[in-house]
Amino acid sequence: MGDKKIIPIPVYNDVSFELFNEIHSRRSPAILRGLNIGSCLGKWTAEYLSQIVGNKPVKIHVSETGQMNFLTKNFQYKTMPFDQLIKRSSSNQHEDYFLTNTEVYYLRALGTDSRGREVANMENHYPELYQDFQIPQFLEASSIFSSVLRVASKGVQLWTHYDVMDNLLVQVTGKKRAVLYSPEDISYLYLEGDKSQVVDIDNPNLERFPEFVKATAHECIMEPGDILFIPALWFHNMTSLNFSVAVNVFWRNLSPDVYDKKDPYGNKDPLPASKALEMVESALKHLSLLPDEYQRFYKRRIVSRVQKNL
Repeated sequence: MGDKKIIPIPVYNDVSFELFNEIHSRRSPAILRGLNIGSCLGKWTAEYLSQIVGNKPVKIHVSETGQMNFLTKNFQYKTMPFDQLIKRSSSNQHEDYFLTNTEVYYLRALGTDSRGREVANMENHYPELYQDFQIPQFLEASSIFSSVLRVASKGVQLWTHYDVMDNLLVQVTGKKRAVLYSPEDISYLYLEGDKSQVVDIDNPNLERFPEFVKATAHECIMEPGDILFIPALWFHNMTSLNFSVAVNVFWRNLSPDVYDKKDPYGNKDPLPASKALEMVESALKHLSLLPDEYQRFYKRRIVSRVQKNL
């Protein structure tokens, strides 16, 4: 896509508490470099991770292709021992496999509840790894929602989506390409729920997604030890350039009352927004009872009223 608009994500070194507050208030992504993330940096090799965690069962994504698509589910969910996950995801070819000997793996750690209804918490679920990890000191402990361990094979690219909480992505092992899009570009991303239908962001199908060329990509390459601040509502697409291990720390940047207490992933729309979206769906359903000419007229009235408040 030759005319792709790209803005490098700014890098800040040795960030103080005061500077982080300033960065946070700008509501734009930033790389925080040179901060203490604990002894995990340089320590979390494939060999160490396998040894320290052992054969704990984990639920993972397995795919024949690195470009994973949550909307079409071009992957399978499997359960396997953690040490075997590390062995396979740190290799390009496998003696043992589910689909093909070049399949790729992705772990988004869950709680101990097999139904996935428990919030991920490294201190509780991976205490042997948590002792190596230092949560950035900018966050109030009471505001932290979850700490999520992520492991990925080289080449795994995760679908573009947004989260409703602020997020620090701490890259521990391997490099990662991060591509983010502003909430202002929402109309160019062809959403289905909280996910973009544009899976291949580098070579998009412009016949299906012609407006995507208007979206501006904010990009960076994350090195081991880097922390990426991802503000809530910013769309993000991540590609592991090597065997990758990272930790996400999500925190509540709004009043706790606006979040769905039954949401263990922390990615459901805030309750007031969810209610508003339901009302929009209801309004469209009511308008569908009218002839097309009337539908178009009243939809424009609704859009005009919303635009006055933007």
